[in-house]
Amino acid sequence: MVAAVSLPSQAQAVLRSRLCDPVFIHSALSSSLDTNYSKLKYLVASSVSEACNNSVLLLGPRGCGKAAVVDMVLDDLKEEHPDAISVEIARQLCLEHQLSFSKMASSDDNTEFMIDMLRECGLAHKTILFILEEFDLFAQGKQRLLYSLLDAMQSLTSQAVVIGVSCRLDADQLLEKRVRSRFSHRKLLFISPSLDDIQRLVEHLLILAKDSGLPSKYIADYNSRLTSIFSDKKFKGCLNSLMDADATTSNIQRFLFRAVSYMDMESGFLSVESFLKALSSMQRQPKMDSLQDLSILELYILVCMHRLESKEQTSYNFTSIMKDPYKTPIRLLINMQAPFVLGWRNQALEYRPVKLLISSRELAESLKLNTTCPAVLQKLFDRERYM
Repeated sequence: MVAAVSLPSQAQAVLRSRLCDPVFIHSALSSSLDTNYSKLKYLVASSVSEACNNSVLLLGPRGCGKAAVVDMVLDDLKEEHPDAISVEIARQLCLEHQLSFSKMASSDDNTEFMIDMLRECGLAHKTILFILEEFDLFAQGKQRLLYSLLDAMQSLTSQAVVIGVSCRLDADQLLEKRVRSRFSHRKLLFISPSLDDIQRLVEHLLILAKDSGLPSKYIADYNSRLTSIFSDKKFKGCLNSLMDADATTSNIQRFLFRAVSYMDMESGFLSVESFLKALSSMQRQPKMDSLQDLSILELYILVCMHRLESKEQTSYNFTSIMKDPYKTPIRLLINMQAPFVLGWRNQALEYRPVKLLISSRELAESLKLNTTCPAVLQKLFDRERYM
């Protein structure tokens, strides 16, 4: 005998299915012409309809939705142009054209095969889409693959679109001159969403539609309570803390999935406590534990990095930190702990750029919990934080 599924469980299942569906998560993007989804779809669609070649880079941090947008565009275009688009790998192309596939083929053989396929598909008025994820890895070494592909696209007989996806914003600068000259230099930047964007995304994911398959009275009560939560100060504080740590779409998705898991199954509704518990479970305690054991020198360096971050300096290195007004105690501490570093200023050293991966709140808590933190450093940090 099968027991009936309770209403709260049904609602929880509906919300979880939404949060596990990348297309639904990003579906709100299709409503505006100014989104990266719309721009990418227009570029690929025009390439198909006008039988021309194109290339574009999608750049942004991991988890910001680049791959999801590509999948949405491909799904839409394959419906609109089922016989004109091919998103395939070599093995599939071989099967389609009754050719033999060999894992032992050399690089030159594969390049020749790719050029032949471009020519054949072009003559058949079919556009091939090349999706190059981790594009910056293709830009390492001699870049023969990129050069051969982009060079072949200069031919009038080929129809292809190259979509490069990378988390490195300078991916196009990694290209050799000969490769860069054949690239279109089109770039779509995926930036972290603002607080307003996140609030709209949360509403899009959690507000239940009338056709959700649940009783209309429950939907009305659920949405009414959720709207009240959205205006609650504690909930807004949750979103702010989440943005401080990681404002990517994937992190918001994980946060909401946990909140839904903490739904009150007796009442069947989400509450402010659901979101507070979700945030607490996502806070990275190992990071906080490691911050408590830092030396005074390391604490000073972190405070200087935070100071540069507050000035919207997104990239810096050890040299930048040593130009900070707090450099005097840092220099003294370096000399005390490692006298041999005294000669560093006379050497042409190059330091790699870094970025602070802890939030202002996490740094403030670590300074308070660290027993070796000087009172003067705590005062300096507090003064800078609230200026």
